[in-house]
Amino acid sequence: MTSSAPRSSPLALTVLALLHYKPLHPYGIQRLVKDWGKEQVVNVRQRANLYRTIERLNGDGLIAVRETERDQQYPERTVYEVTDAGRETARAWLEEMLSAPKQEFPEFPAALSNLMLFTPDEMANVLELRADALAVKLDRLETALAAEAGRGLPRVTRLETEYLGTVTAAELEWVRAVVEDLRAGGLEWSKDQLDALAAGPAHQ
Repeated sequence: MTSSAPRSSPLALTVLALLHYKPLHPYGIQRLVKDWGKEQVVNVRQRANLYRTIERLNGDGLIAVRETERDQQYPERTVYEVTDAGRETARAWLEEMLSAPKQEFPEFPAALSNLMLFTPDEMANVLELRADALAVKLDRLETALAAEAGRGLPRVTRLETEYLGTVTAAELEWVRAVVEDLRAGGLEWSKDQLDALAAGPAHQ
């Protein structure tokens, strides 16, 4: 009976990647994720998620306990290191994630698919709120990118910030264009149209 292949996730890949540099305890991993700005792409706000991921990677043999640190000032901390299997798995996950677009189900497209619950004016109002939030996010990303470049870090360490900035700018442009169409009456719908669609094609 063969065991299933280790399950990939953005957080699991990040843990394996950081352990390539040096052995770390969970708190050190969490701190490094934040220090390197990777909290933009992986969720480490809930420490329990990080601990569960580490336990799973350890159970799959992708990381191993290096030592247990004991210090009077801190609780006992377990330090982990990546295994040879973990190095190979990280490279395989990275290649797959980079080369093959994955079918994902983010909230925003799902909300757009049900926007008929709103009137055009209501939709314009909520999208204007999103545009405002996107503008703030874009400004924050551009500031972070400039700060990273100012520290002399190589561009390869900034690619995720570049990507997020490009995607955010494109979304902001699109949302503003849709709001403009809604306000100008170029994008509208009626309850009668939606009821007809829901009823399906008329029987001949």
